[in-house]
Amino acid sequence: MNDTATIADVQIKKSMYDNVLEQLSRTAEAIDLNPNIRKILALTNSEIIVYFPVKMDNGEVEVFKGYRVQHNNILGPYKGGLRFHPSLDINDAKALAMWMTWKTSLAGLPYGGAKGGIQLNPRNYSVDELERITRRFTYALGDNIGPELDIPAPDVNTNEQTMAWIADTYMSTKSPLERSNNKHVVTGKPLGTGGLAGRDRATGFGVYLSLKMFYQHRGEELSGKRFIVQGFGNVGYWAAHFLVNEGAVFYAVQDAHATLINENGISVEDLLDHSKPRLNSIKGFDGAEEMDPENFFSLDCDFIIPAALGNQITTGNAAAIKAKVIAEGANGPTDSEGEKILLENGVTIIPDILCNSGGVIGSYFEWLQNRNGEIWSLDEVMVKIEKKIREAFENVRLTAEDKGVDWRTAAYIIAIKRIEMAYEQRGIFP
Repeated sequence: MNDTATIADVQIKKSMYDNVLEQLSRTAEAIDLNPNIRKILALTNSEIIVYFPVKMDNGEVEVFKGYRVQHNNILGPYKGGLRFHPSLDINDAKALAMWMTWKTSLAGLPYGGAKGGIQLNPRNYSVDELERITRRFTYALGDNIGPELDIPAPDVNTNEQTMAWIADTYMSTKSPLERSNNKHVVTGKPLGTGGLAGRDRATGFGVYLSLKMFYQHRGEELSGKRFIVQGFGNVGYWAAHFLVNEGAVFYAVQDAHATLINENGISVEDLLDHSKPRLNSIKGFDGAEEMDPENFFSLDCDFIIPAALGNQITTGNAAAIKAKVIAEGANGPTDSEGEKILLENGVTIIPDILCNSGGVIGSYFEWLQNRNGEIWSLDEVMVKIEKKIREAFENVRLTAEDKGVDWRTAAYIIAIKRIEMAYEQRGIFP
């Protein structure tokens, strides 16, 4: 990585954490948040950094750096994803953990917020190496995670296989009598190891449902709407899948390797078939043409789904956006300055803590299923997830209309007021 790229990355990470603090400050002013509770919420409860050695396939030992930030647990156990990404640092983890606190509160779940992961590029390692890295990271975290304490889940560059390795490693550290009671230490597991039917599509389904409800309230349908997606991982794929099935037109997509466009529409399933064996890279897909990535966000469309990393919509590209709706599939994809420009231009932002909350809602039901020793069908699960998302969506919509604020502010008001109420009722020990 050259010096210029390194400086840019540091700026982005700092800005990401600044964004969440600015959002908290703005909401605190709007609701006259108790200043003592404001002090608590502006800081994290725990910030865990671990260094751990792993033997590579060639016999060499490499030392990795892992994180787990636990922001707040007033509403219940910490909950949040683990990501494997070379740019991950402590400020990223802190920002993402705080967003998880707001997200679980908004969804009405008995959880707090956490986030973490390992600073690495998984493309540089074999499957066997990734398994050893994941298991050793789990062991290094030890009892800092647990089914009633802190429950990780998949995030960027992690998946159900990653969660299966974590669950197995964690359970193996317990006595034989206790092992089966610790299956819900993580969610997002494969079906065969206690996973939830539908958990794979839950986040993307939430993005799709949020958009469907948004247009329904405006007396419009998804059919015929043109949209573009940044990121074609789990969230981007499932969101596009459900939207296309409703008649929307998916005509441009971008990932870290390529930016593709087809004015007549891109086949979601063909693109998935192409990208899967290429470690989710869309490059080389013959069902669309490559275009200049700098022009992606300025494409003429009805809505954009940023479903990649944070801080993708900034002052550098927000003014050029023609779409009138942004559905945040990723966490923190719009920075504060970029958001101001969008709002001034009449763009509605369906915020991440609402729009992509289907994943953590699905995780909650997987956790309950494991706790209760039950197995639910796909249809049962999707009904449960949809009910929760609809409730959260309606709460945000009504608050935005009642208070005359944008959707993110409305979502934050609901989430933080619920946390404030918990502190007021419980008090501060001692």
